Amino acid sequence: MSDIKIKVQDYSGDVQELEAPTDMGLSLMEFLKANEYPVLATCGGMALCATCHVKVEEGFDNLNDPGDQEMDQLDILPNAEHNSRLACQLRLHPDMDGMMVRLAADEE
Repeated sequence: MSDIKIKVQDYSGDVQELEAPTDMGLSLMEFLKANEYPVLATCGGMALCATCHVKVEEGFDNLNDPGDQEMDQLDILPNAEHNSRLACQLRLHPDMDGMMVRLAADEE
């Protein structure tokens, strides 16, 4: 089993480092929900709602480029930045080891 470490910053600013499995095919959204973070994921991971919006604070360059559907959603978010991604579109992968994400769906 190949676990990776991911740091997650919640809405209150608290950061927790978690071990994430890369052998189960989980998305970052599914992993965050499993760890009881307040990720709505209203569309169930189809890149249609952006309620799993995160900002990748560390490790952004190790991610695959977003697809057209993800880019369409990010384009309409008022708080999207250069490091914004939808957690539902990020499959946990060994290249993500050491990544830090900040929950962003409820940011103003």
